[in-house]
Amino acid sequence: MDNHSERIARARTRITKLVFPQDTNPIGTLYGGTALKWMDEVAFLTATRFARCQVVTVSMDRVDFKVPIPQGAIVELVGDVTRVGNTSLTTRVQIMLEDSGSGEQKLAIEGHLAMVAVDDAMEPIPVVREAAGE
Repeated sequence: MDNHSERIARARTRITKLVFPQDTNPIGTLYGGTALKWMDEVAFLTATRFARCQVVTVSMDRVDFKVPIPQGAIVELVGDVTRVGNTSLTTRVQIMLEDSGSGEQKLAIEGHLAMVAVDDAMEPIPVVREAAGE
């Protein structure tokens, strides 16, 4: 089986998005609910890439909105595995606001999401399983 740190590195997920008018509130900044939806999607992808099985979100912990994200902004969502338990893992998802001129990024939103590996009956299963034949 792959080494743990290699699995974590390969699970890292990066998605770039453009903030469209339908993503914003009346003052022209990204809706918090839209940001949370995007973060949940990235957490799901990150956890799935690590566990290689079905995962579900069980909690979202401490989401910090640091700077507003305006309409027309380019953002990059970055997901990383930060903790691995028996049936669950935690992902940190950051939304980076990118300066379209310089390419510089600054942290706009950050949160931690707990994901649980489940079987077809939606029962928890081990996140890290032994490969067949081991």
